[in-house]
Amino acid sequence: MKKKLLIFIISYKASYRVLNVYKKIPFKKLKKYKTKLLISDDASKDDTIYYAKKIKNKNIWINQNKKNIGYGAHIKKCLNFSIKKNFDYAVMIHGDGQYDPKYIPNLIKKIESEKNVGAATGSRTLGGLKRLLGNMPYYKVIGNIFLTNIFNFLMNKNYSDAHTGLWAYNLKFLKNKKFNYLTNGFNFDQEFRFRNILSKKTIKEIPIKAKYGDERSQLHINYAIQFLFNTLMFFLIKKNLFKSIKFK
Repeated sequence: MKKKLLIFIISYKASYRVLNVYKKIPFKKLKKYKTKLLISDDASKDDTIYYAKKIKNKNIWINQNKKNIGYGAHIKKCLNFSIKKNFDYAVMIHGDGQYDPKYIPNLIKKIESEKNVGAATGSRTLGGLKRLLGNMPYYKVIGNIFLTNIFNFLMNKNYSDAHTGLWAYNLKFLKNKKFNYLTNGFNFDQEFRFRNILSKKTIKEIPIKAKYGDERSQLHINYAIQFLFNTLMFFLIKKNLFKSIKFK
């Protein structure tokens, strides 16, 4: 029997880009799976849903949140939907086109490579610094390497990219829905990564390239500060010096 795969595209003010993302999904390479698609928009007040409805595919759901719920809450909503519909795997793609859907087959292969793989991510730093410098803004390169190294040192891990937004999820490990305790904000991916560490689940990585557009620097500063704070908190939790309901 075919495994069930849900590809969910989360969007906020993605406009026509959400349609471009859909067109890049390699459905032909996913024939061994029963694949369906969810486009979920976080209350954008633009034409994102207009473009989403242009997609002619019977295996698609389109959702628009009535109010903006935030990055983490949006992911949680899509994961809960995936579990409710009895999917085996889910892949998150950003509607702005930063991450190319062509990597989906390799992400799923990584999840299926070992029994204990809880998730697979796309790493922008695998493949060497030269490739990275030609693809990512310099300030992001420095921040990525610095923060990832701190995370690895305190968590005793060797991730190459602890800030990626390209994730594939092995849903059999998420049926307890404890991810719902995690933040509704931008640091959801970091907290989700730590939850996998605590539960001794493996996170695999594949090399990817990402596309960058106009981004708000203040958002990255706030994210970096929260990332450092969270990493210190994770360290204390791991050493049983602190407790949090998020990671019970």
